Amino acid sequence: MANRNVSTVEKTIRLLKQRLVEIGDMRPGTLSVQYRNPAERKIPFNQISYTCRGRSRSEYVRPENLDAVRREIEAYKRFKCMLSRIIDLSIRASRIRCGTGIPAKKTQKRK
Repeated sequence: MANRNVSTVEKTIRLLKQRLVEIGDMRPGTLSVQYRNPAERKIPFNQISYTCRGRSRSEYVRPENLDAVRREIEAYKRFKCMLSRIIDLSIRASRIRCGTGIPAKKTQKRK
């Protein structure tokens, strides 16, 4: 039964890895509208903010590039979600292969 479970989990991992290849262009970040004159909320512009390699950055996004940047941000979100699922499934498969099936509980030392 353990072999069937591990093969099912590994099959799901393989399918997710194949879907990762199809994601396409991506970038992390959050789009927001900023104002050159915030007090009067005049002259709006689009900005992307993100953190990469430990550094926070913000960049102006031209109106003609807005749709492409939105698609890239959504692709990055899908990538992160799939990657997290692959990691969870890999841990589950490893536990099944090692015969535990469930995480080990911490035991307290008795005096």
